[in-house]
Amino acid sequence: MKLKCVIVDDEPLAIAIIEGYLKKIPYIEIIGKFGSAIPVYEFLKTNDVDLLFLDIEMPDLTGVDFVKSLSSAPSVIFTTANKNYAIDGFNLNVDDYILKPISFERLIKAVNRVLESKTKEAKTTVSEESNDYVYLKENKKMVRVYFDNILYLESLKDYVKVVTIRKTVITKQQLNYFEAILNPSDFIRIHRSYIIAINKIDSYNLSGIDIGKQELPIGRKYKDSVIEVLDNLNKVEGN
Repeated sequence: MKLKCVIVDDEPLAIAIIEGYLKKIPYIEIIGKFGSAIPVYEFLKTNDVDLLFLDIEMPDLTGVDFVKSLSSAPSVIFTTANKNYAIDGFNLNVDDYILKPISFERLIKAVNRVLESKTKEAKTTVSEESNDYVYLKENKKMVRVYFDNILYLESLKDYVKVVTIRKTVITKQQLNYFEAILNPSDFIRIHRSYIIAINKIDSYNLSGIDIGKQELPIGRKYKDSVIEVLDNLNKVEGN
């Protein structure tokens, strides 16, 4: 599971430090950096954000007031040089509160706490329903989708298209959610926009995978791990 992260701080040096730390963590993807909280409103409307690193003391709009104004907020880690704001963080039920100067050890501890919480939440949702299927919301209806029937999943910005043997379901969700709940021995992410069912593959090469009538691209950053998994699978089946 990867966490899509946004950094908000009015100090460029603070952004650079946090960014440098986060780039060392393989399950973090930085998708935005802002010097003010105000433009983040529009960004959240059009982008899936899992985690917000939010400075508290900023001009125009403080981090505390920004979080209070959101009807639905992603996970939030407050960053500040002033320890007097700690009680505000706890009252807002944010995920963590880090004092500056920030150390890598303290930051990764906070990030791991968020990752653990989100992974547990995703797995709990599935376990409460069934090990065989999941209900997905589509057009105000809850549609049951069996994992065994899934061919592939495609990210469509704020939605995910789940293509199965019998039907296609488009649900408001993040691909990271499915990556967390699907069995990694049955499904593999091949691209930032695609997860495929391994046993539904018809053919593949170094650039793409054929499933049914669809040819899906293998992303450059996923190529080595995908080909390794498929080649190892071939060796097992060949024995």
